[in-house]
Amino acid sequence: MRVADVFRQHWAEYDRTHTIAPHQLNAVRHILQCRTAALGGHLHRCDACHAEIPLYNSCQTRHCPTCQASAREVWLDARRADLLPVTYFHCVFTLPHALNALIDANRRLLLDELFGTVAWVLQRFARDPQWRLQGQLGFTAVLHTWTQRIQKHFHLHCIVPGGVWRSETRQWIPCRGKWLFRKDSLALAFRNRFLCRLQALRTSNKLLFTGCAAELHAENAWNALLAALQTENWIVYPKAAYNATLVLDYLGRYTHKAAISDHRIKSLANGLVTYSWRDRQDDNREKLDTIPAQEFIRRFLHHILPNGFQKIRHYGWLSSASKEKTLADIRSALPAPAPPTPQKESLPDRILCLTGHDIRLCPICGKGRLQKTETIILPARGPP
Repeated sequence: MRVADVFRQHWAEYDRTHTIAPHQLNAVRHILQCRTAALGGHLHRCDACHAEIPLYNSCQTRHCPTCQASAREVWLDARRADLLPVTYFHCVFTLPHALNALIDANRRLLLDELFGTVAWVLQRFARDPQWRLQGQLGFTAVLHTWTQRIQKHFHLHCIVPGGVWRSETRQWIPCRGKWLFRKDSLALAFRNRFLCRLQALRTSNKLLFTGCAAELHAENAWNALLAALQTENWIVYPKAAYNATLVLDYLGRYTHKAAISDHRIKSLANGLVTYSWRDRQDDNREKLDTIPAQEFIRRFLHHILPNGFQKIRHYGWLSSASKEKTLADIRSALPAPAPPTPQKESLPDRILCLTGHDIRLCPICGKGRLQKTETIILPARGPP
């Protein structure tokens, strides 16, 4: 059972009864067409039983649960090549759920502000003398918008090397022990900065108040929201990661992944979807939840990001503008050896390594190997 199966059976009804954004429609179209004749493909022939097997193209959209596994591994290989022999920190910055309605009305704007606020706070702390670093951080931030039950939960995961680079003196300054910055201090600065930016956006009339956020347009309701957020303890969680590779592998689950994976869909019957989820409050035990298919689609659509929105961003000396030169300088200052050149793998080899499944084996006889023929399966065309 796959996410696409839910959409194939229930999308037409949902489309008739809901207003859907263009970027969501585009993503759903790709999910429905993925690995079908609609996208075309190639004909393969088994060298043992001579069966002819059509293999259709994947859509490669980032919101499709069937795709992206190979792209994720390529991304992870590149990030592993950037690792330094230093302590790393996994920092999570979470927005309060009271902001969900406002974020829905201003998805691109406020998620950009989340990235900008986190970068501002971390770099400001890195330059502050009280933390005894006084240099520039380099870090990677990954946006995550969902919970295990596909509900809204906007937060950033950051993987931060434990030290700063002083370009003026060409020095690497390591942090002390297992502490990067104090959690409470980070949370306070994160809250104050984000609320300051919110007020500035409202003052400059850049915020939209639509849908469930319409009531916040009134001055009294807006002031009440800010007052409540100002007294709330915002969640920031910095933790030393003594094995940076494990943190990268954890983040890799979200960098190239949809809100829910195909393997978590357990059944689809009588208009109900049953899926598995892990309860963090109960020793991470796996549980089952059953919801109407229309509700499942609604939740899934909430996590489709606007076209062109970058959910992975690199900052400081890890930004694309300076990484190549600065990373080499940091390795020289530590000193640390340059990473080995990664070996290039074909897609079938990579899938075999990841899953143990050889996609080149014939699915009919299980013995022969599939050989691509010259026959191209043209994309299916619908009526004009």
